[in-house]
Amino acid sequence: MNLSGLKPPAGQRRPRKRVGRGMGSGHGKTSGRGHKGQHSVSGFRRMRGFEGGQMPLHRRLPKRGFTNIFKKRYAVVNVARFDRLPGDSFGPEQLLELGVIKKLGDGLKVLGGGELSRPITVRAHLFSVSAKEKIQAAGGSVEVIGAPAG
Repeated sequence: MNLSGLKPPAGQRRPRKRVGRGMGSGHGKTSGRGHKGQHSVSGFRRMRGFEGGQMPLHRRLPKRGFTNIFKKRYAVVNVARFDRLPGDSFGPEQLLELGVIKKLGDGLKVLGGGELSRPITVRAHLFSVSAKEKIQAAGGSVEVIGAPAG
């Protein structure tokens, strides 16, 4: 058996219906659209979710939940990540360059996940209590910066 010999099962593939090709084709004149009505005109497009006039499912179901438009989205970095990075001073700009964070969002938050074995200086918008303790315990320093630019 080779790839050139492969064929679909009999009856699986059907020829395309060619409409509007004369009365002898069986799909001439109205091209299978019938007479009059919104479906017969060119440019007809049924609304997404349309159920023949019945109240659509997306309108029958109740609305749920709430989206807080004031929610802050911070770029998050754990303390252990700094141990594997070159250098001893880190800020949002350096972490963006190194690819540690993809985008800054509303600021940078440092969390206390993992351990830190060397003294470093970290500049960020927010620090968790455990992150502050771990950085200072390793002989480093933390610097809280203001609102992010942008």
